[in-house]
Amino acid sequence: MISSDASEGRPDDLSGRRGFDEGFLGPPVPLPRLSVPGVETVVLPYTHFSVVLRPDRRLAAATAVAVDGGRLVEDVPRDDDWRFDPRVPEDWQAGPDVYRNNSLDRGHLVRRLDPVWGAAAVAVRADRDTFHYTNAAPQADVFNQGKQVWQGLENHLLDHAARHDRKLAVLTGPVLHDADPPYRGIQVPLRFWKVAAFVHDGALGATAYVLDQSPDLSRDADRALVGAVPGAPPPLGAFRTYQVPIADVVELTGLDLGPLPGADLMPPTRSPEERWRRLESPADTLMDL
Repeated sequence: MISSDASEGRPDDLSGRRGFDEGFLGPPVPLPRLSVPGVETVVLPYTHFSVVLRPDRRLAAATAVAVDGGRLVEDVPRDDDWRFDPRVPEDWQAGPDVYRNNSLDRGHLVRRLDPVWGAAAVAVRADRDTFHYTNAAPQADVFNQGKQVWQGLENHLLDHAARHDRKLAVLTGPVLHDADPPYRGIQVPLRFWKVAAFVHDGALGATAYVLDQSPDLSRDADRALVGAVPGAPPPLGAFRTYQVPIADVVELTGLDLGPLPGADLMPPTRSPEERWRRLESPADTLMDL
């Protein structure tokens, strides 16, 4: 049961948040729903985005944000004050103890800039809303080429929306696998996924991506096989970014993504080795916005 007992006007007062608008693009883009039997989720609405929280993993199964490129606000100061969402118990959230004194970053799932649009007060509130632990997942803090491609892809989507006054719906989350390595009361996800949806030639179009931070055994075998130092985060590899079929995201995550697999703009491939397209730069993506 979700409740909100925060006082009106306090920074952690989340009453009245409307969350992700499934009709934002015109063609409906439903909030992702977990279709795994016996696993419960809680939907948490924020400003222009929603989080589908998995209390058993203390992380989001999915997030969805509406991006209005024609109304983005660029000069909102960064909040950087991470906080618990008071509407759910703190032990349902991967809080500061997970990230303290180690090499893990609090990776935004909904990017800070994506929901920051509209009237000034709304944009400021949206920025602040992204700094809830429900919207974070642990990522390796090493900034390498693969992570740069992932962030460049995010920037490409946002920049295109701003430049052409386009609307986007962006769905993001960790791949929560039973075999993810344990650490400080959570399991650290090794992969993340993203689906961008938009109107393409008058109809719904979408593309999907996977960011992989699992150890690369061809390069990190010694570290990966020996394991981490006791008490340290699990060994993570260099980030690798792929464009993938949306149907593969459904299979990886157990999420129902509604009409998006049928709107996939990635051409069908003829061989398994070509099914995941590794990206060396954002320009490599097969996407005609």
